[in-house]
Amino acid sequence: MKNTRVFLIGFILFLLPNFSAAQRVWVPDREDGTYRNPVLFADYSDPDVIRTGDDYYLVASSFTCMPGIPVLHSKDLVNWKIINHVYDTLPFDRYRFPAHGQGSWAPAIRYHNGVYYVYFCTPEEGLFVARTTDPAKKWKLHQMVHVTKWEDPCPFWDEDGNAYLVHSIHRGGPAVLHRMSPDGLKLLDNGVVVYHDEKENPVLEGLKMMKRDGWYYILAPAGGVATGWQTVLRSRNIYGPYESRRVLAQGNTEINGPHQGGLVETQAGEWWFLHFQDRGPYGRVAHLQPAAWKDGWPVMGTDPDGDGCGEPVSAYRKPNVGAVWPVEVPRTSDEFDPGNGRPGLQWQWQAAERPQWYSLREREGWMRLYAEPCPTERGNLYYAGNLLLQKLPAPEFTAATKVEADFTTVGEQAGLVMMGNAYSCICIRKTETGNRISLYEGRYDRLAVVPEETAYAPQELPAGKATVWFRVRVRPDATCTYAYSIDGTHYTEFDRVCKLTKGGWIGAKTGIYCASPNVVRGEGHADFDWFRLEKE
Repeated sequence: MKNTRVFLIGFILFLLPNFSAAQRVWVPDREDGTYRNPVLFADYSDPDVIRTGDDYYLVASSFTCMPGIPVLHSKDLVNWKIINHVYDTLPFDRYRFPAHGQGSWAPAIRYHNGVYYVYFCTPEEGLFVARTTDPAKKWKLHQMVHVTKWEDPCPFWDEDGNAYLVHSIHRGGPAVLHRMSPDGLKLLDNGVVVYHDEKENPVLEGLKMMKRDGWYYILAPAGGVATGWQTVLRSRNIYGPYESRRVLAQGNTEINGPHQGGLVETQAGEWWFLHFQDRGPYGRVAHLQPAAWKDGWPVMGTDPDGDGCGEPVSAYRKPNVGAVWPVEVPRTSDEFDPGNGRPGLQWQWQAAERPQWYSLREREGWMRLYAEPCPTERGNLYYAGNLLLQKLPAPEFTAATKVEADFTTVGEQAGLVMMGNAYSCICIRKTETGNRISLYEGRYDRLAVVPEETAYAPQELPAGKATVWFRVRVRPDATCTYAYSIDGTHYTEFDRVCKLTKGGWIGAKTGIYCASPNVVRGEGHADFDWFRLEKE
């Protein structure tokens, strides 16, 4: 009888192709030949995209989150999967600790002569390039120039074999063009300013260069992250002069600041533009717009008045890629299988990973996090590198986890966190007499801010090992509430409503942690059985 029931359930799920997709938190593919925006409701800021053959690859900024620069793969520009990161860490001591707002900004990905290239700048260390022959495998990182305040570089190989690199200057300065060695590893001159017009295109950044029908084009967002537009520059000469045109703006839509992204051509000759939209605490989420060429200019989105400046679409038919591909979304939930001993690709730390922070093999099927000291401001998690975090995947969802804590020193704690420049977390914390379930809130400020316990369970758990289930509900107004359970079934929710806040150039993130406010390291740890994200 049991086997019969299992068979029937499996048969029903087989007959319902939408079942698995419906369990995902955000699904852009409507499975009727159309999609909805955002195609990635997560903080994939400053995206760039290319196609090689039938494969599409996307990269995005990581800032101080490690490993850095996620690489995503798609077959149709709508369904995406995380397949890699460009680097595990940046080779500088400062990234052993949180360096909020620093790190990799606005990468560009290109394919040339059998090699994939990703170029990016950091605000203080300069220009980098990473190379590989397979985006899913190891990338080799190379620092090209040590310089400050360069940003948003993009390479370009011309038909005559000459190579170039274009970039902007921090805070939206001029577009600067350099000659580059054919292998893409060395700049050959100091660069020439090819465009600068603060009145017409203030805060010019995110440059992407291409050539079509004898025209050189530089795609460049302008006007600022939350309120700007997409500009395109063009010239018959690579050094200019360049004329400019707005080709995408908010118009009468609710999609603010539609700009900064990549323009790509499908196998069928269609053009599409993948860009971000600033959603505050949710980060800069990725939208996909149809594009078409008109009188030598790309027009993005829809252009109802025919003026050449399009408006974003909220839904549209899927790109013609010659086939229909199954629904796929970036991974979120994790059962913590040992795998290769590393966290899943959806996870990032607040600083360069250290082996002593965690183990996936100490207890098979569990993520063990060790109580790493964070004595700054008596345990302010803003300064903790060992937070295991991932992007928020939707405007509304529930995140939950089961944790077994084994602490040795008063103050050690572990739990579920919503992280930003201000943060909240629910945790189990060792006290003098036992273990206490607490809600804490903290933030970054110019002056010292000690995390505050804003709610707690009325009864302490006994001393020694303790098992607790934690849950956080995220709502579309960028608030959340926390709950706990001691049996995994019946939850008690705290009345306190917490706000989500963005971080340093990134959206809020959610995840798990184990930390100690003490200077002297204890021997405590916490084991997490699973981490699950579900639709509300």
